[in-house]
Amino acid sequence: MSRTRLFNDVAFFATAAHERDLPASSGVEVAFAGRSNAGKSSALNALARRHRLAFVSKTPGRTQQINFFSLGVGRFLVDLPGYGYARVPGATKRSWQELLSGYLQARGQLRGLVVVMDARHPLTPLDRQLLDWFAPTGRPVHVLLTKADKLSKQEASRQLRIVGERLAAEYHGSSVQLFSATTKQGVDEAETLLADWFDAG
Repeated sequence: MSRTRLFNDVAFFATAAHERDLPASSGVEVAFAGRSNAGKSSALNALARRHRLAFVSKTPGRTQQINFFSLGVGRFLVDLPGYGYARVPGATKRSWQELLSGYLQARGQLRGLVVVMDARHPLTPLDRQLLDWFAPTGRPVHVLLTKADKLSKQEASRQLRIVGERLAAEYHGSSVQLFSATTKQGVDEAETLLADWFDAG
């Protein structure tokens, strides 16, 4: 599937603040998750070639629901709440955790998970917790090491190697790449992978 076909009809579809609000669908979903301020919204916007498909805020933790975007018949990108922002009240954190873990572990329509990590600070304890929630499903994980433009080429390559080795050792069925919403590094690579996931039988 070409990039144009994959994102040609992208549009907001639904939002859910609780598991009971998740839309009924027989389609295929690919979810995006990441620590607050890791660049998840910017990555989604870069992939969709939209400036405000996902809201980019200077206040981390703004995304408080699961947001669904339709890519056409039977295909959905799912923007999960950012996690790990210290100023979010404890009750809200617990609610997000329940929503995230429930969706990741039980959503039958979910084909794969894209985890967005700041290339300068990858595989935080919260990133690992997210991966641990998802690993038992046996579905693929792809890591975007965002903000790669803020590292030298040598350091970016080093981080890519280190994260790749750790993922291979601890989380089977995972892959990783460098990504920059600013320079568009890695956009085509990520889009190709997403298209393959959506087209997988």
